[in-house]
Amino acid sequence: MTDFIKRLLRTPQGAIGMLLVLLVLVIVLFGPMLAPHDPDTLAPLTRYKGPSAAYWLGTDQYGRDIFSRLLIGARATVVMAVLATIAGTLLGAFVGTTSAFLGGRADELIMRTIDAVMSIPSLLFALLVVNLLGSSTVNALIAVAIAFAPGMARITRSVALSVRKQDYVNAAVARGESSAYIILREMLPNVIAPIIVEMTIRISFAVMLFATLSFLGLGAQPPAAEWGLMVSEARRYMHLSAGILIWPSVAIAVVAVGFNLLGDGLRDALNPRT
Repeated sequence: MTDFIKRLLRTPQGAIGMLLVLLVLVIVLFGPMLAPHDPDTLAPLTRYKGPSAAYWLGTDQYGRDIFSRLLIGARATVVMAVLATIAGTLLGAFVGTTSAFLGGRADELIMRTIDAVMSIPSLLFALLVVNLLGSSTVNALIAVAIAFAPGMARITRSVALSVRKQDYVNAAVARGESSAYIILREMLPNVIAPIIVEMTIRISFAVMLFATLSFLGLGAQPPAAEWGLMVSEARRYMHLSAGILIWPSVAIAVVAVGFNLLGDGLRDALNPRT
């Protein structure tokens, strides 16, 4: 583990990505305790205030502290994005590994179905799912997970095809092990490295996708302190105070860049050639 961390921190993208993700993790875990103000308290007399000692990032159109709302909103945005990515990754990895193991016509049928689904852009597919299920944070999570599953299935299958030819898989088949045992115990653990890298990168896309759904009114609902929703609510008042739009946008960008850089660093650290 120590050698792996050293390899990860050896590259600039790995070091910067790890630093940003650790910062996000601290905010997610301790954000509510670090928030200097109640994020939902309305104060009409302090609307549109600029950064000050009392309000580090200023106040929004209702007089709420922007800094406190960003700290609280990290859980609503980042945690849900991570959960959606994990769910989509697990579903896609299982489908992709199963397709590689079955081969033949079953593999062809599964992959052609995956190709058909992947022809729909992730955002449009997520919008379709949310419209069918209804607007809520949980439904947005389900939509993002379903939208990410086909891409993960194709990536996993490409790796699992080489694993399928390994001796330990053939030995399990010769022993008469069940298909479920071979897929879950023999093949999936050996395709985990590229899956982790891809999952880390996709978290950044999930954060932006969640923010987009909330921005469109299909994810988190007012008065939730979700970053995409904060951007959506700030559009009408940005001419009065640009900070209410800039700060949540910066938070989304920092998280997306952090997970993207960490994914690049993990790819280099897990590369057997290096």
